[in-house]
Amino acid sequence: MNIVVLKDEDAGTSSASISPSENGGPEVSSPVEAVPEVLPILPLRDTVLFPGSLMPLSIGRASSLRLLEESLPRSKMLGFVLQKDKKNEKPGGRELYDHGVVGRVVRMIRQGETSVLILVHGESRMRLKQVIQEEPFVKASIETRISEPPAKDDDLAEAAVRNLRVSAQKLMDKQPDVPDEVKALFATLDDVGALTDLLAAHLSIDSEAKQKLLEENQVVRRVTALQEHLNSQLRIADLQNRLRENVHSELSEAQKKAYLREQLRAIQKELGQDGGAEEQVEDIRQRLEKSELPPKARAQADRELKRIEMIPPQSPDHSVIVNYLETLAELPWNIVNKEHVDLYKAQSILERDHHGLAKIKKRLIEYLAVRKLNPAGRGPILCFLGPPGVGKTSLGQSIAEALGRKFARISLGGMRDESEIRGHRRTYIGSMPGRLIQELKRLGTRNPVIMLDEIDKLGADFRGDPASALLEVLDPRQNQEFTDRYVDVPFDLSQILFIATCNTLDTIPAPLRDRMEVIELPGYTEREKIKIAGHYLVKRQLAEHGLSREQCAWSESAIESVIEHYTREAGVRNLERQIASVTRHVAARIAKEEIIKAKVTPALVREALGPPTFVREDKLKTSTPGVVTGLAYTTSGGEVLHIEALRFPGKGGFTLTGQLGDVMKESVRAALSLVRSRARQLRIDPKLFEENEVHVHVPAGAIPKDGPSAGIAMFTALASLFTNRPVRSDVAMTGEVTLRGFVLPIGGLKEKSIAALRAGIQTMIIPKLNEKDIPDLPEEVRQRLKIVPVKTVDEVLNLALKAAPAMKPHSRSRCN
Repeated sequence: MNIVVLKDEDAGTSSASISPSENGGPEVSSPVEAVPEVLPILPLRDTVLFPGSLMPLSIGRASSLRLLEESLPRSKMLGFVLQKDKKNEKPGGRELYDHGVVGRVVRMIRQGETSVLILVHGESRMRLKQVIQEEPFVKASIETRISEPPAKDDDLAEAAVRNLRVSAQKLMDKQPDVPDEVKALFATLDDVGALTDLLAAHLSIDSEAKQKLLEENQVVRRVTALQEHLNSQLRIADLQNRLRENVHSELSEAQKKAYLREQLRAIQKELGQDGGAEEQVEDIRQRLEKSELPPKARAQADRELKRIEMIPPQSPDHSVIVNYLETLAELPWNIVNKEHVDLYKAQSILERDHHGLAKIKKRLIEYLAVRKLNPAGRGPILCFLGPPGVGKTSLGQSIAEALGRKFARISLGGMRDESEIRGHRRTYIGSMPGRLIQELKRLGTRNPVIMLDEIDKLGADFRGDPASALLEVLDPRQNQEFTDRYVDVPFDLSQILFIATCNTLDTIPAPLRDRMEVIELPGYTEREKIKIAGHYLVKRQLAEHGLSREQCAWSESAIESVIEHYTREAGVRNLERQIASVTRHVAARIAKEEIIKAKVTPALVREALGPPTFVREDKLKTSTPGVVTGLAYTTSGGEVLHIEALRFPGKGGFTLTGQLGDVMKESVRAALSLVRSRARQLRIDPKLFEENEVHVHVPAGAIPKDGPSAGIAMFTALASLFTNRPVRSDVAMTGEVTLRGFVLPIGGLKEKSIAALRAGIQTMIIPKLNEKDIPDLPEEVRQRLKIVPVKTVDEVLNLALKAAPAMKPHSRSRCN
């Protein structure tokens, strides 16, 4: 950065510019210090320093150099006063004006042995009270509190200040050489005194006139004096502009543009560019005409087209505007795909692509029926909730095919930048529209089916919250004027069919969840997985690996072996992955000509996939007091939990292990309190609680577990432990328990029932309040499982506990 020296305090020194990086020199910087009562006075030859201004001064007089050498090490504060006769080489106290400014030396740069450049910041007005010394430099006592602020309720003063602002703004508009920093400071400055000092410092008037403005302590009078100077400067500026216009060429604007374009073509031809940029702009102009932009977008495009005509192609702004105009031209402002809703065809497409899911298909057909009867209606935003691999994304593709619309999928998993939804402002390098606008530009229609995948995996950080940005997108009453930051004009999203998918609702903000209709897709039973694999997965993998059914024939027992020993999931994604592995194994042997064809059996599955990956969670082999089969629900489906309770001599302590969450820990403590409160009813000696310690453990200790639905299982385990009555091994249970002994409802009943069926459970105990959900369970579950709804824990104990084992003669009881 160059420091420009205007006029210095040495006679004959002309304006110059120097670079500190070239000349070097120490930087003088210090914290703000109090103004001393006595200051060294540095005479100024032909310039006036004002409070609040930053001014470079070139120092060359011997007395001034000595003043700096002796004063700056102790204080950066100096007095700056205009001398009356600028030709006087050694002015004394009488040759100086009475009023000056206290200034702080910000930087000092040595330009040689006899010259120093200092950068001074004006701090406040001052008046010389008494000159104390004149040799080797002037030093005087000063007074700083001399300025009088304007009255707050003075309407005349307020009018004068407003008039001053208007005049100053006009003058700055007429003078293009005014620095941008001064314009910005002028626009934001509210203090009247500081405003007058800023204007006075930059007015083109002589130093005597500036000194009079500096000496004027009353702000209102200073405003009036400044107004006179501004009026004079405005008249001079108007005269200069008229003279400049008179010497301009009399060519018309059209002739000027034609002449300049010819010159531009000639220059481009010499550079080998041959007018390509102009042809590109003309092409964009024609495409914008054909795109039928709405009025707001049309006005924005016209403004940018005018700008690009004045910007050379080599400018970085040229490519930015071209990209923006191309985006406007490519957006489907009025392009809509004709929608045809054939409910019978939609039903056949859903049946073709998806097995089961009868309730889901029924709801989707209802949705499409409403679209057929009322195409212009604002339908709900659908949200498919379910574990991974159950077919949420493929359902969206089937809906798009049934409607005859184009389909796009936007993955939201891990998205943390709000600009991914709303776009980036064009002020940034490499800015681009949001994902929605990009997909619409790619699809070329404004009524596609857009799937917002993994909406529960959205994040948030310092770049904003994408979930909050989606609130406007997914609101049918707001998204008709969605404004992307890059496009910067409203775009209608109301005709887009949005479908979201998620694995859980817990991480979705409530306002966003409220805008969607949740349709739950539970996991598949083992029998359903066998049918899906036989009808869909095996067929697809054989086609991808270039095999026919004769070359690689899958038996049902082989598919069952893959499901039972190599996958543990609610969906079928990993199942298809394992089927692909076995198919590759067969394909490799056929390609090597080791075999011609193969029948896939459980033995071949083990040969291809190796030892079983998962050990099936079967029911308990034996009945032991304190061990209960519970049921849990995860994002991957249902799971079986074997809850174990053990007691041993101690002082009534209580231990929990198995990575239990806070809710589950509270559930165990509530169960223990309930057992102790019913000790007499359960025929438990109360001393057992004081003489024994209890340890409750939930296996698979490396997996975090939480939730209240294992409450009745915890209660049953502790009741079994202290009554020494075993729990039936073919019984599993789920339900939250209260301190009064009531069983409360739970969620994920279908997934838990599938897990119980998979483990070989025969009886499943559920809360009475979940009895309404039984009809929604798979038919296989309802046929093979005995489902018993209960209201209280007494009913649970009657169903789950066996009679206490008979004691052997002469044997001692021991804690289990």
